[in-house]
Amino acid sequence: MALSDQELAALLANQESDRVERKASGADTDKLSQAICAFANDLPGHAKPGVLFIGVTDDGACAGVNVTDSLLRSLADLRDQGNILPPPSMIVRKVDLGGCTIAVVEVQPSTAPPVKYKGRIYIRIGPRRGIANLDDERRLNERRRALDLPFDARPIQGSATGDLDLRMVESDLLPALQPPDVLAENGRTIEQRLTALRFCAMDGTPTAAGMLVAGRDVTLWLPGAYVQFLRVDGDDLTAPVKTEKRIDGTLLDVLRQLDELLVLNVMTAVDFTTSSREVRVPDYPLAALQQITRNALMHRSYEHTNSPVRLTWFADRVEIANPGGPYGIVNVENFGTGATDYRNPTLAEVMRGLGYVQRFGAGIPITKKALLNNGNPEPTFAVTPSHVTVTIKRRK
Repeated sequence: MALSDQELAALLANQESDRVERKASGADTDKLSQAICAFANDLPGHAKPGVLFIGVTDDGACAGVNVTDSLLRSLADLRDQGNILPPPSMIVRKVDLGGCTIAVVEVQPSTAPPVKYKGRIYIRIGPRRGIANLDDERRLNERRRALDLPFDARPIQGSATGDLDLRMVESDLLPALQPPDVLAENGRTIEQRLTALRFCAMDGTPTAAGMLVAGRDVTLWLPGAYVQFLRVDGDDLTAPVKTEKRIDGTLLDVLRQLDELLVLNVMTAVDFTTSSREVRVPDYPLAALQQITRNALMHRSYEHTNSPVRLTWFADRVEIANPGGPYGIVNVENFGTGATDYRNPTLAEVMRGLGYVQRFGAGIPITKKALLNNGNPEPTFAVTPSHVTVTIKRRK
């Protein structure tokens, strides 16, 4: 529930509060994002929202900012640009306090701290913000354990650090997921780094995310963590099988194999325009297939199911089905309308860091645009509480 105008006015007037940051304008998005990250971490443990006021000076005087819809949209977009991870819960709105029009960003404490902005953990230190030290990070990690963790952040009982490919973590994952100066910081063991990335719990037990991205034998611990590919020579499952393949391994292995498989199966037709210029047109745009398959891996349920993601290639269409229906604020009714939530926030963070997700919440819009530009029909979605199936029809 949003704070009342009376609560906002009291916070704005309190010059010493560590729940408030004031900005004269919304121009410096870097500083605004740092403030959002710090409020989401809630190191003091208020369990109350932190508030970013845009349109007032440090002493609370009105700065006379024109609070437009464009400004409010740009503030809301800070959440889903993939730089603040995991994405915090925010409310952005315009309020009038004492005759001054202000843009207000209310940031709820994260249920999965530490929250990072561009790989750094920002916190509130009294009325200012700063970067967390090792003790601050430890406190945030301990708090995360006490919260109701998403499945990908929970430890896999019975597993140990030796079940992870630590060499691959250091060579492939750490350079992609942490800034160079953080990576070069002295005093951090590989175990501490695994914990900071949520690949291990505080006691060293690998989490589901850690096993998915770095496990030596992923399906031993998570039996459904693979993709079943099937291509048939017809329009239904009774048609002869052309190709069948099981794609498994670490998340990075699966993503690479999927990209190779999609490229091999997309057929390109040669057409000529009226000027006799050769034009090559694929039956499916690769970008659309990549977005949907990557979304399936990121949003699927890995809990209480041994079912894989199923990629079925028919003569007239491609179907991608993943176990697990809509999650969080997303439901059957608003699916695909722009509402976003994250069943596996750590996994989403990793895919963003590895470059397989450019911007959260953009997968379906990118898919629709790619299909439109290529001459394919719009995708169709079959959404139930237990699974999601996306159908992409062949270009005619």
